[in-house]
Amino acid sequence: MPTTAQLREAMERYSTVISSMDADAYAALFTPDAVQVDPVPTPPNVGRDAIRAFIQRSFDSCETMRFEVGEVHPVADKAAITFHITVSLQGGATMQIRGIEIFTLTEEGLISAVDAYWGDEDVTFGE
Repeated sequence: MPTTAQLREAMERYSTVISSMDADAYAALFTPDAVQVDPVPTPPNVGRDAIRAFIQRSFDSCETMRFEVGEVHPVADKAAITFHITVSLQGGATMQIRGIEIFTLTEEGLISAVDAYWGDEDVTFGE
């Protein structure tokens, strides 16, 4: 089972990789058979290839993306986090998303499952 320190480090890596907009590095954070649901209740992305394709579509739709982790709650092999994403969209608009993600991690610090919880009321737009 991962330690609390490993869980916290994994959440820091996750934030850094998303903000770098590197889809290959993002996929490498996951086990080969990982399951990602983003947001719940959309159909899951199963496996690294599907997870990579999902995040690449997200990266392709924006100019920049900043993923900030708020609170981290590590328990057993899970980490629940609050997050705030700031996305610069093409054309100059900005989108903000706030939500919660719950991760399951392996002893090696790889993500085997993640569920993201956010909905329409958690998304705002501005200039």
